[in-house]
Amino acid sequence: MEIKSEDYNIWYDPLTTTVNCEGSLRLSGMEEYAPIVELLNAVAEKEQSQITLNLKGLAFLNSSGINVISKFVIEVRKKGNTQMLVQGSKSIPWQGKSLKNLQKLMPSLKLEIE
Repeated sequence: MEIKSEDYNIWYDPLTTTVNCEGSLRLSGMEEYAPIVELLNAVAEKEQSQITLNLKGLAFLNSSGINVISKFVIEVRKKGNTQMLVQGSKSIPWQGKSLKNLQKLMPSLKLEIE
């Protein structure tokens, strides 16, 4: 599963159960985010003990994108038996502020910001 454009690349690696996000997500509204939502929903539906969301290469994410990520975290939380790890980068300003909020949606979520 992969979604590629000039501005971003999002792909799922089934061997490591990792969703990787790189580039800049500045899409306009939920309609444009639909393919990404489909990919994330497909990942959330899988019976997995852990899912990693690697955002270390995601330089920009607008409010619609944060909403999409938040809904993905809630879907994983609903599964009840899946641990989630979110990886971020200290060198990308929005991540330090926004990623901590995901732990409010899923208290068991592990956050690694390097």
